[in-house]
Amino acid sequence: MKIEQHIKIAVDAIVFGYSDNNLNVLLIKQKFGALKDQWALVGGFVKDHETLNEAVKRELKEETGVTVNYLEQLYTFGDDINRDPRFRVVSVAYFALVNSRKLVLTADSDAEDAQWFPIKELPELAFDHKDIIEKAHLRLKNKLTYQPIGFDLLQKEFLFSDLENLYCTILEKEIDRRNFRKKIVSFGIIEETGGFSPKKSGRPAKMFKFNNTKYKRLSKEGFLFEINFA
Repeated sequence: MKIEQHIKIAVDAIVFGYSDNNLNVLLIKQKFGALKDQWALVGGFVKDHETLNEAVKRELKEETGVTVNYLEQLYTFGDDINRDPRFRVVSVAYFALVNSRKLVLTADSDAEDAQWFPIKELPELAFDHKDIIEKAHLRLKNKLTYQPIGFDLLQKEFLFSDLENLYCTILEKEIDRRNFRKKIVSFGIIEETGGFSPKKSGRPAKMFKFNNTKYKRLSKEGFLFEINFA
């Protein structure tokens, strides 16, 4: 039986960063084609010799200069056969959490520009990328209940309030901070560094860091963490 098929396979990357109590998304501005000057997720077509994982890492490097060690496959988008105005495209989306303060963005390839945008202040996006980001954000919220998150988003040393604010930002709700602290400490995934915040007045707050060994073990095994809201 002869099969008529002219479908192209693409990858898209939803890269989350965190700064100033904002959950941010990495976007690029299209340089060419009918969608020139529109903002979009980092991504592109998979080459014949590439795996999906290789393709998404290549696109990130080419379009933004960013190297990401870990990418998690999110979902495959292709039910809408007209999601790309040029031709039929099925896209496999990946998402990652990174410390955006450590990354230097360099737009190249078919990207005119590369910038971080707060998730609540996204520009108009090309294709169905708004829907993709919404699905990735929902996955991120759900992950908070079964996997510790924060190691890749926060600085190496941080205030406990930074971790609390990170959870509040992702969940878009105020948490029960006393209960949250008690539970996080009980898991043993953070420890005091011996340092203090550089406050000029008042009692300086203790600095913390992640216990890498316990963090990686819980990240691999998963954990149940019920979050109470204020």
